Amino acid sequence: MKLILVRHGDPDYTLDSLTEKGWHEAEILAERISTFDVDDFYCSPLGRARDTAYCTLKKMNRKAKILNWTQEFNYPIDDPVTGRHGVPWDLVPSSWCNDILMLSRDGWVQSDIMSQNPDIAVHYQDVCKQLDQFLEKYGYVREDNFYRVPGKKEIFISRTVSPDNQANISNQLQHGREKVVVIFCHLGAICIMLSHLLNIPFPLLAHGFFLPTTSLTILGTEERWSNEAYFRVQAMGDVSHLLLAGELISNAGSFTPVFQQ
Repeated sequence: MKLILVRHGDPDYTLDSLTEKGWHEAEILAERISTFDVDDFYCSPLGRARDTAYCTLKKMNRKAKILNWTQEFNYPIDDPVTGRHGVPWDLVPSSWCNDILMLSRDGWVQSDIMSQNPDIAVHYQDVCKQLDQFLEKYGYVREDNFYRVPGKKEIFISRTVSPDNQANISNQLQHGREKVVVIFCHLGAICIMLSHLLNIPFPLLAHGFFLPTTSLTILGTEERWSNEAYFRVQAMGDVSHLLLAGELISNAGSFTPVFQQ
């Protein structure tokens, strides 16, 4: 399976839509995604994600199903250092880096800073549950911290075969063509999903990685030797489509100028 998570275009948050630049980004993105053999499209219910998806869906004559649980993870808290009231990933480093709970995969929601807003823990658990239910429709069942594909025959490939050939043989034997799924959503929502899929604490993803507007984060399932599967990032925050088109990368969501080459 390929799971492609797309952040929306440069946002106009007042209108919950896109800026003129954001619409241009979405059109460039559509050119790229239209080259993919996509099985299913999904989208956040928020306007900026739907508008971004619109350009691709129109070009490909496709429709997307709305997934309410992929809307932005927007549960504001107060930064204890600055007092700033805002999203839970815009925090001064000294306010969270030395808190052991913030570095815990599941414990971060119980930290002092996050427990300011009880909705954070509730929503996090709900998104994880909804994501697992979503993946079950594609045959991936959560078992502790990884996934199983119950319908697949156990296949063991000799370790003397090169890793590349192991993957090729496994793909051919188990399922032939992989499913490709695209979800148009948001920076925080993507980090929540990655946290659950990769077993990495949300604060480390949200503070440690910048996902530009219309960027692609692509995960593939590794299923080389059995019916066990793990999601592995193949690209993160990829905006090569913008760079190739000569479009500057937006700073939306970043706190420093973005490298443009």
